[in-house]
This record gives sequence, structure tokens and C-alpha cells, in this order.
Amino acid sequence: MYAVISDRNRQYRASPGERLEFDKVEAEPGAILELPVLLVADGVAVKIGAPFVAGATAKVKVLSHAKGDKIVIGKYKHRKHMTNRRQGFRAEMTMVEVVSISG
Repeated sequence: MYAVISDRNRQYRASPGERLEFDKVEAEPGAILELPVLLVADGVAVKIGAPFVAGATAKVKVLSHAKGDKIVIGKYKHRKHMTNRRQGFRAEMTMVEVVSISG
């Protein structure tokens, strides 16, 4: 069984027991969140919502907060001495575990 869940306009394919990385969620580790479900597939049967499947929710547990991999941003202009302009960025992430999918 798997489902496509939505968290703040991002979609994730999730199965019970699977761990996912979300953008930072303002919740304490150990908190249980309920997310809407866009699609539920269980073997042969597939339910597709418009936009959400009626009565279906996914429960996820917040495990920890961390920072993602560093992304290096650089600029370059031909003959303008801009080759050394670099900037780094690390997105804040939240690790969650899918507890259950109902629907």
C-alpha cells in the first residue's frame, strides 16, 4: 500500500514505515501530524482525489530537524572579475516517519 501525500504544496510518495525529508515543519520531535492524501493505491484498487481523497489521511511522526546538503551558488561574467563571487545555502529539513495511511 502506498499513497501520495501533500505537505505545503509538495507531494511525496509514502508507504507506512517509510522515512521522508520535508521542508522545515514547526513541530517538536515526537509530534504526530495529519496530512491530506491525493492518491491511495492498495494492490489493484486505486483511489484518486479531486484534489484530496475523501476521508483519507496520513499520519506522520516528526523525528528530528537538520540542515540539508550545501548548495553553492556562483556568478560568472566574461571579463568582469566575478569568478570569485560565491554564496552557500543549506535548507532546513525535518525528518518524518509515516506511521499510518487511512482511506
